[in-house]
Amino acid sequence: MEKFMIGLAVGAAAGALLVAGNCKLRQLVNKSKDEAVKAAESFLESKVGNMQSCNAQKQEQKKDCEDCRCEGATEQPSE
Repeated sequence: MEKFMIGLAVGAAAGALLVAGNCKLRQLVNKSKDEAVKAAESFLESKVGNMQSCNAQKQEQKKDCEDCRCEGATEQPSE
């Protein structure tokens, strides 16, 4: 595990030196980073949208269910 961590640190340092010294590599890294950020944002937006629509459906179903319970009953059932 120690060798892996040392190799990771040396590789990261060497990669940083290569990127810092080469303009094309720096542009490639920035482009890849921007694409990754956009992909993550779109993924999160879709997940949040799905959660919001699901919550809205649950609220609507709960309201419909409560209306059905109360129409024929004289007492409201306790939950």
